[in-house]
This record gives sequence, structure tokens and C-alpha cells, in this order.
Amino acid sequence: MSTALIATLSTLAFLIGIIFYLDYRKEKRDWRKRVEDFYQTEGSRKSFIVLLGDRYDQTEAAKPMFTKLKAANIPLTPSEFIGAQIVAFMGAVIVLGNMFHLDFLLSLLISFLVVVGGKKLLFLVRKNKMRERLAEQLPEICRMLANATRSGMTLNQGIQLVAQEISEPARSEFRQLAQELSLGIEFNTAIQAMEKRVNNREFKLFVATVLIQKKAGGNLSAILEEMSQTLDDRKILKQEIKTMTAEQRYISYLVPVIPVFLVLMMNNIIDGFLDPLFSGIGIILLFLFLGGTVVTFLLVRKVTNIRM
Repeated sequence: MSTALIATLSTLAFLIGIIFYLDYRKEKRDWRKRVEDFYQTEGSRKSFIVLLGDRYDQTEAAKPMFTKLKAANIPLTPSEFIGAQIVAFMGAVIVLGNMFHLDFLLSLLISFLVVVGGKKLLFLVRKNKMRERLAEQLPEICRMLANATRSGMTLNQGIQLVAQEISEPARSEFRQLAQELSLGIEFNTAIQAMEKRVNNREFKLFVATVLIQKKAGGNLSAILEEMSQTLDDRKILKQEIKTMTAEQRYISYLVPVIPVFLVLMMNNIIDGFLDPLFSGIGIILLFLFLGGTVVTFLLVRKVTNIRM
């Protein structure tokens, strides 16, 4: 037991060290970029692994991953993200094999499923967080546009002002919108492209309001001011709902984790505890257990997912 504990702690320490190393690499890359911009010089790194990663980042295969990482607001390059997945996979294999005494092939399978599922869940959660942060910035954006149009600016000038003054993540979207408008792209086309990129209900309402007012005319500043107040009220209501359903949401996370953890701990205490699950009727019971856990999680999440 002490050997397994030492191996587990060593693995955790190794993973923590990798995380700090990746953060150090990011800071070092940002510092080098600032130095190169100041001195107008090009630096070269000598590490073979780093050079190999940089070469992969410049290939066509890495471009979709760049887009996904940017959309999820993950400050890593594709090569760094792949390296983090490899480290997580190896760490999961070591932990499952030493701490829970699972078979090596079974550890490989579970670790692979955990890494793949964790990657998809990470992108989904981070992408949704980005959309939520954009929606939270909409009231401020509406107020800035309302003040800009009220002071005599055009709507395009107001968008450029928002691109300069608003914080991330809305700054990048409005900066791209302002650049497209400055290049001569039609307003309707540019703002509808931004709507597709964001893909948020509040943003769709904002875009529809702006397009209707731009086409029909009227007091755009008053409409935007009223919209900002409405969005503020919606944000307060969402926070109240989120607070009221917090306990149920945490239960939905614990329901699938606790049974799996208990089964693994029993396998650690009793040798061969999981063997009956992979023979005969045990396979049926295993699939029923996994299916019931997934269904329970989805049902609890469905109850707590209150849409507005």
C-alpha cells in the first residue's frame, strides 16, 4: 500500500511539475515576443522537442486545433496541448495501475477514454464559458453604443469605440467586426458573420435589433439603452436561478463519480473484485451500471437546466 501511495504521489508531483513547466513556457514565449517586437530580432530555440512542436504548429493539420483552442480560450499551442494529453494519459495509466491495481490493458483503455472524453468536455465547457462571458458583456456594449450614437457618432464609429474600450473576449469579436467594416464589407454581412461566430441567444437578439433599427430608422440610442437594462435584468435572474440550482448541479457531478470511485477502491482492497464484471452476466451488469449512471446524470442535469 505504501509503494502504491508513493507512486501515486510521485505521479501527481510529476503532473504538477508539467503544469508549471507549460505555464513557464507560455510566459517565456510572451516575453520573447515582446523582446523581438522591441528589438526587431528573430530568436531560435535549440530544444529538439520544442522545435518539433513549433514545426507541427506551422502545418495545415494544426490549424483546426488552433481554431478550437482560440474558441475555447485555452492559452496553449496545438503541440503543447497534445503534449499535455500525452502526460495526462500516462499519469492516468500509472494511477489506475498502482493505486487501484487495475490490469494494464484495462488501465490503457480507461485512460484513453478519460483523456478523449475530458478533451471534448473541456472544449465544450470552455466554449460555453466564452459565450456566457460575451453575453455578460452585452449590457455594457449596448450602453457604449447608445452613448456613442447619442453623442453624434455613427454606428460604425461606435463599434470601433467598443473594440477599443471593451475587455476580452468581446474585444476580439468587435475588433474583427470593425476591421471588416473598415475593409468595405457590408454592415449586414459583417455583423451576421459575428453572430454565427458567437452563436448566443442574447447576441442574436442584439444583432436583430441593430439590423431592424438600421433598416427602419428610429432612435437607436434609446433602443440600445432599453436593451441594456433588459439584459441586466436577465443576467440578475440567471444568477438567482444558478444559485437556487447549485446544490442539484453538484449532485449531478457526484452521482457518476462516487460509484466508480467506490468500485475502484473495492478492487484495491479485494484482489480480483472486478473480475466477475468481465465474464458472463457481469458484462451485462457492467453495461447496466454504466447506462444507469449516465442516465441519472443526464436526468439531474436536465431538471436543473432552466432555459430563459
